[in-house]
Amino acid sequence: MTRLGDLERAVMDVLWDVVPGTSDGVTVREVADALDGRELAYTTVMTVLDRLAGKGMVQREREGRAWRYRPAASREAHIAQLMLDALDLGGSRDAALVRFARSVTGTEAEVLRAALGSEAGLAGPGSVDSDTGGADALTDRVDPPAGRRPAGEAAER
Repeated sequence: MTRLGDLERAVMDVLWDVVPGTSDGVTVREVADALDGRELAYTTVMTVLDRLAGKGMVQREREGRAWRYRPAASREAHIAQLMLDALDLGGSRDAALVRFARSVTGTEAEVLRAALGSEAGLAGPGSVDSDTGGADALTDRVDPPAGRRPAGEAAER
């Protein structure tokens, strides 16, 4: 996944914060207006959105003469993919995962345990996907990169 430049990130933040998943999206003008404090030309915002569409970061749909834009994936799914991409940078994935696991807070570790338990079908009362909260953080599944299967998943024959 391509990292985003500062302006691309600002535009994506607008889309992630303003556009609900069920929305028809927003126009270039609405994005430009939401970029408070930035004196950007309409065409600049239009170009950024066009490039983001080309990268697969946003979806767009024609409405009359204008386009309506919405994020292709949630912020959480994007961040998860960035983390997976970072693991592919080289070295030992296992060592990087262990180092990451040792660096998270107790609360974050509990979220990870609940998510892993949920994936294994072990989630129970008090898990992240129960009514205790935190479910939104785990609703978007990130598929493994091509050619890689999640641990414990057998290859199809």
